[in-house]
Amino acid sequence: MVELVTYIVEQLVDDKSAIKVTSQTADGVETVSISVAEGDIGKVIGKQGKIAMAIRTLAKAVGAKEGKKYNIEIED
Repeated sequence: MVELVTYIVEQLVDDKSAIKVTSQTADGVETVSISVAEGDIGKVIGKQGKIAMAIRTLAKAVGAKEGKKYNIEIED
């Protein structure tokens, strides 16, 4: 999942070197945290949060296929 999220975020931002995607697992839920440069945070969230929702929807679809649960967090 980290590779998928990293690929998606790389396509959205200008400063690719500032991307940091980490993953933690607790209670059967894998939490993927996205951190980008301050100027690129709006590009990852999108207007009214639509891009962030789309990333979460993709994670949910992949999780359903794999039988896992994913939580996507975008850090400030």
